[in-house]
Amino acid sequence: MTGSTGDATVTADWIRSLPKAEVHVHLEGSFELIDLLELAKAAGEPLPGPAATLFDLGTHHGFAVPEVTTGGGRDNGAGVGGLTGFLRFLDWQCGLVRTREQAARHAYRFAARQSASGVAYTDVIVNPTHWRAWRGREAALLAALAAGFDEAEQDGLCAVGICVSLLRQQSSAEGADVARWIARDRPHRVVGLSVDGDERAAPRSGARFAEAFTIARDAGLGRTVHTGESSGPDSVWEALDLLHAQRIDHGIRAVEDPVLLRRLADDGVSLGVCPHSNITLGLYPDLARHPIGRLVAAGVTVTVNTDDPAPLRTTLEAEWLAVAESLGWDRERVVRLALDSVAASFAPAETRERLRAQLERVPLAA
Repeated sequence: MTGSTGDATVTADWIRSLPKAEVHVHLEGSFELIDLLELAKAAGEPLPGPAATLFDLGTHHGFAVPEVTTGGGRDNGAGVGGLTGFLRFLDWQCGLVRTREQAARHAYRFAARQSASGVAYTDVIVNPTHWRAWRGREAALLAALAAGFDEAEQDGLCAVGICVSLLRQQSSAEGADVARWIARDRPHRVVGLSVDGDERAAPRSGARFAEAFTIARDAGLGRTVHTGESSGPDSVWEALDLLHAQRIDHGIRAVEDPVLLRRLADDGVSLGVCPHSNITLGLYPDLARHPIGRLVAAGVTVTVNTDDPAPLRTTLEAEWLAVAESLGWDRERVVRLALDSVAASFAPAETRERLRAQLERVPLAA
């Protein structure tokens, strides 16, 4: 299966060969089936359904998972559809990780899977509220993950920076405490502050986390905000004006506001778009009706990402190929996508420069 041809054919193999970055991917969404089987067995917990269909989506894109706490409230009953059920599934997965060795191994495997897609650098989002066995020990969790990433990089695998994410339902004081802790202690491999979670539960969280993101800005940390997915353009404006966002995770509904599109383009704020995730969770029926093409046409910098690759059954090369096919991109345009991914990342300057130099030498002819 190939994309549009320009100088030469765009294929998944060729996309894998490109040195590139991924900037919108959640560590919580990268547990493969084998990981969950091993972790559930070690924890003595049953799977929430047959192993062969564990990642299957239900009638309303819901995951049948046990009752768990998501963001400060009980969500009773299994199989709630849409993003709510999906987030409960992530909570269940992360709750299986109980030891430092398990956390480090998951980090190592994540880096290995990124490398298999040709990703040279990743900003991975980690939301400690999903990892219920580590409540009150968040520093230890991050240290364990960093150890796994260290080992992976030493073995020649993808370099990884961590964006610690707040949950939208957390309080202003909790968010500020997290930001102060990161700014003060500078946990190893932490490069930025994020906020994620169900936008429908807390669509307007800009004012709530303004203090936290101001602390992050003043400390020189990267800032990325998950918004403009199920919430509208107003939430993206808040991320820009109140949270000093350098990147927007999703941000697709910015397409509804021409003034916002100009602001994003003029300020060079990139959108970390995840087309397959948006379609799978029911925001758009298919890629043809996804707004990514209109965002690009408006001059907004867009990166293409996987979001939660394991349960969504996707890879970065599959996402890039699908977009290239849909928009008629040739090799030159896909290399530009790779350059944009590197520029949007919070990687060290020397890493970004090295990857840019490698991309500028990529041959475009077959």
